[in-house]
Amino acid sequence: MQDIKSAYCLLNLGDSITTDHISPAGKIAKKSPAARYLMEHGVQEADFNSYGARRGNFEIMARGTFANTRIINKLNDKVGPETVHHPTGEKLSIWDAAERYMKDGKDTIVLAGQEYGSGSSRDWAAKGPYLQGIKAVIAESYERIHRSNLVGMGVLPLQFLPGQNAESLGLTGKETFNIPTNGGKLKVGQTLDVTTENGKKFQVKVRIDTEPELAYYQNGGILHYVLRKLMK
Repeated sequence: MQDIKSAYCLLNLGDSITTDHISPAGKIAKKSPAARYLMEHGVQEADFNSYGARRGNFEIMARGTFANTRIINKLNDKVGPETVHHPTGEKLSIWDAAERYMKDGKDTIVLAGQEYGSGSSRDWAAKGPYLQGIKAVIAESYERIHRSNLVGMGVLPLQFLPGQNAESLGLTGKETFNIPTNGGKLKVGQTLDVTTENGKKFQVKVRIDTEPELAYYQNGGILHYVLRKLMK
């Protein structure tokens, strides 16, 4: 495990972001990254079908993560699944921005408010962010199962200290973030110092709540952990 260095904020979200906002669902819109991928592979619009029908295709599901048309991203000046690619200032779909960061070897994080991941426990709400290259989420609070699912995918859930949030700390999401994880050698519930390139510094609580969860995270996720145990 490596420290999270110079990470860009992919989304700056508010309160009550549900798994329905995160997880791919519904009809595949014809102008979406998922639709573009299908057309590039010879699939016509009449055969796009839905994300539910294609949930076994990770290429489609990764492109449909955070694609909810009602999502409110504070980096975007209107409601919808777009964000800003910070190095260029371009407005892109969330997948296109995430893909560009991954190709450039850049870490990304998500900022969020209270009750992040509330609603039904949807597995793709954790799988999708992992496949978009997101390394950590910093939120005011988490829905219990979604927090656990993030750990299982190797995405680090971090929590603002009581009484603090992105707004109170003056964070806009335009900063780059440094999060030292000591090579993954964390402790259950410990606090970490987060710094930004513009000199801000604040503490967050590691929301890895049990020793087994810590082992999952240190292996990059529960699947990696199980496979390594089998190999031994």
